[in-house]
Amino acid sequence: MNTTVIIPNYNGIDYLKKCIASLNKSNYKDFEVIVVDNGSADGSADWMKAEHPEIRLISLKENLGFAPAVNLGIEAAFTKYVLLLNNDTEVDPDMVERLEKAIDEDEKIFSVSAKMLSLHNPELIDGAGDYYCALGWAYAYGKGKKASEKCLKKKEVFSACAGCAIYRRDILIEIGGFDERHFAYLEDVDLGYRARINGYVNLYEPEAVCLHAGSAFSGSRYNEFKIDLSSRNNVYLIWKNMPLLQFLLNLPFLLVGFLIKILFFILKGYGKTYCKGLIKGVSMSLNKEGKSKKVPFRWKNLPSLIKIQIELWIGIIRRLC
Repeated sequence: MNTTVIIPNYNGIDYLKKCIASLNKSNYKDFEVIVVDNGSADGSADWMKAEHPEIRLISLKENLGFAPAVNLGIEAAFTKYVLLLNNDTEVDPDMVERLEKAIDEDEKIFSVSAKMLSLHNPELIDGAGDYYCALGWAYAYGKGKKASEKCLKKKEVFSACAGCAIYRRDILIEIGGFDERHFAYLEDVDLGYRARINGYVNLYEPEAVCLHAGSAFSGSRYNEFKIDLSSRNNVYLIWKNMPLLQFLLNLPFLLVGFLIKILFFILKGYGKTYCKGLIKGVSMSLNKEGKSKKVPFRWKNLPSLIKIQIELWIGIIRRLC
């Protein structure tokens, strides 16, 4: 057995039932499942114990957030790979096997992201890996595009979307796992960024398919909880992963990017929430713990950093076009 599927869950019993049912229909059976319940109040843990005693359950007393929950699952796994799966997904019968075969191709591959289709409109792509650009914007590759026309080829991406992706467990441990200070949002981009700095590769595999409801945890695409955490974490992401020279090089682009976002969220009625999140991000970055989390610059990583920088510039064009 090479893979452990880890499903974090918080008050998502209806989604969880369908997610596990889809996994049970997999043509490939050589994997185990761990559900990490984040202190749900909807009976999720009791249902798991009663209906699926064969699945390992880690039941937490309170909601620790996505990153801490999946880290506990990763620690509990004993397999070569871990496959993170949101509870609001339903997987194709061949998805687990296809992700495992893709990551098996080269030891430099750290993660492989699945093609996530919209659960409510399967003709559209929900995400196919993530990109990041010098404007400080993370975005899902192909989101909202027709699945029959876009994202048809396997390719490198900036980071895998942790909603449905397979990872090498030993590299996860090597680079420090998911940063639990994120709680939720952008923790997968941060992880992929650190892997890239260390010379590893993140891929997108179009033959591995799942359906994704999206926003099952926060409740909607735009809300105060999500905007506050995302803006905070984005500042922290930049501070943590960019060496000083790279940060100064990107600063003009970052200022433009954040200004555009401020204006966008003002129009959406969340301008104050977004700005408060940015201030929290600065504080989070500059306090003692934030400084201790900063990725140290190492000369051996310079080729990777140069490659990343080129992608950050190209990412602007890709996002705007």
